[in-house]
Amino acid sequence: MPTTDTTPAPSLRLAVAQTTLRTDPADAAAIRAGAREVLALMREARARGADLLQLPEATLCFPDKRLLSRSREEITDADWSRLAWDELDRAVAAIRSGARELSLRTVLGVQTRAAEAPRPRSSLLVIGPDGAIEAQYDERRLSRTKEAHLYERGHAQVTIDVGGIRLGLASGLEVLFGDVFLGYEDAGADAVLVSCQAPADADASYGLVISALAMARQHGLSIGWSASTASAAHAPSGVIGPDGRWAATCPEQERPAVVVHEIGARPEGGPRAWRRAMVAAD
Repeated sequence: MPTTDTTPAPSLRLAVAQTTLRTDPADAAAIRAGAREVLALMREARARGADLLQLPEATLCFPDKRLLSRSREEITDADWSRLAWDELDRAVAAIRSGARELSLRTVLGVQTRAAEAPRPRSSLLVIGPDGAIEAQYDERRLSRTKEAHLYERGHAQVTIDVGGIRLGLASGLEVLFGDVFLGYEDAGADAVLVSCQAPADADASYGLVISALAMARQHGLSIGWSASTASAAHAPSGVIGPDGRWAATCPEQERPAVVVHEIGARPEGGPRAWRRAMVAAD
């Protein structure tokens, strides 16, 4: 008699958050408030059965380039001593502790420093359910301002495997770069987590969302789209399915929120297979 495979298909309950935009690098109280907000969202995500929570780029502080600039007359190299690093480190430690208490894997956007680098990097930390740092992704495709005045560039793609689902990581404006998604498709990713700070301007932020929808459909990947509340009224955070359509979104309101949606392995066939066949025929 033929046997029936009863092995359950791999899946992941992905929580995607939108958080309050905070831009003053010296405001330690705001960073503390950001950590409390993140911990509340972590508790909500876990209560709703999430396996992983995705947070925006620079979750705790997305520094205003003018407040970091060494010149008040023009945008110049950033003076990173103005960032409340000690408070930021304490906030990250609190979030790691929260991840351990909740047993919730968490992807946090934060600035990181390396001893040999003159500038920090805009990073995504993957905090495991034991509170340890499992992986770090450093943004590779920097905007002109980020590259010229703010951050050190990252150099490698990063994937993580959770519950049989492979996730790629992307940050900032990388949603506009097809090679980022092609690289993750080639690496066997089922989904890409894109954490950014979409602009408050409706046209500009919607342009990023349109790119995310297109990347999902072209590459047959689910996309976690996490941004701040500044763009929530017209481009809320959420999960995009591999068909290039929204599967779930946070409320279209400028307030912190989280949405939970189950994603699975990337589907075979569809636009992804058609595109790869066309490329192979060249």
